[in-house]
Amino acid sequence: MSVKFEAFGDFETRVRDSFQRQKIMTTIGADLTRVNPGEVEIEMPFSPELTQQHGFLHAGIISTTLDSACGYAAYSVMPEDSAVLTIEFKVNLLSPGKGERFLFRGSVTKPGRTIMVADGQAFAFDAEGNARMIATMTGTMMVISGRGDLAG
Repeated sequence: MSVKFEAFGDFETRVRDSFQRQKIMTTIGADLTRVNPGEVEIEMPFSPELTQQHGFLHAGIISTTLDSACGYAAYSVMPEDSAVLTIEFKVNLLSPGKGERFLFRGSVTKPGRTIMVADGQAFAFDAEGNARMIATMTGTMMVISGRGDLAG
């Protein structure tokens, strides 16, 4: 079932501009590859610098990127003068983060004026392009309004 969301103004530019200011995404080599109202995708190549002791993508990196995907999915349907902050999230690690590249998808499940819920999935791709889901997330995002010190 596909849900249609109302987007405000040039939501894609707002999301992409905010993503560019998020230094952690640059640090880990993540790219924002898709922005639709209520849905965002972030892709990232494998990097040995982001692994844990067994050579798998670290759970912290998986959680960080899923948080960004869910947060930006929510931000894509927030009013133009809003900012987004995560209130809480739950991650389920389903399989080791082993792959050539990774895809992190966030989508809004419950929009709201002050609180939004988003779900995320993380996929690992092997050298042949086969995908395996490695993690899921449910996150609660807050719509911040009227704060000149926060943008995006």
